[in-house]
Amino acid sequence: MLDILVALIAMGSGGGGDAAPDVATQALVAEEQVATGKFLTALEVKPILTATKGNWVAVRDYDGQDLVYVTHLWAWRCGLVQIEMAVNGGAMEVWPMPDCHVDSPTPGAITDSDGLPYRSYPAGSVQQLDVRITYDDLSVDTISVARQAVLMP
Repeated sequence: MLDILVALIAMGSGGGGDAAPDVATQALVAEEQVATGKFLTALEVKPILTATKGNWVAVRDYDGQDLVYVTHLWAWRCGLVQIEMAVNGGAMEVWPMPDCHVDSPTPGAITDSDGLPYRSYPAGSVQQLDVRITYDDLSVDTISVARQAVLMP
């Protein structure tokens, strides 16, 4: 089944995702889906991320800039292969994720060495965010949110 999915995605058909993959997504390879009990695969994290779409991203008006956070996605990154985001209707851009800490009791933990899970933009400039995540089974999910829906107090 995964071979068929990979072949469909390579042909650009979207094979099983909610959105057609772009060129960057087409180069990805599906991982075997085995329940690990450690939330390392799409099989394990997809139900959580599906139920928590409203938490995927946040915007914070801080110190004269807009900060766009992907903390929630980073916390569940072990079942993902890619995060992409477009700001204000722009082109989707891949947001690099830190590696999973697979040998740790908390593989999705965000450590100091992982960097910061946000980017900064000019104050008040972020009005719309379109987010596309690609799970490690190569299925895709998306959200589109207005600033006010994800603005942190």
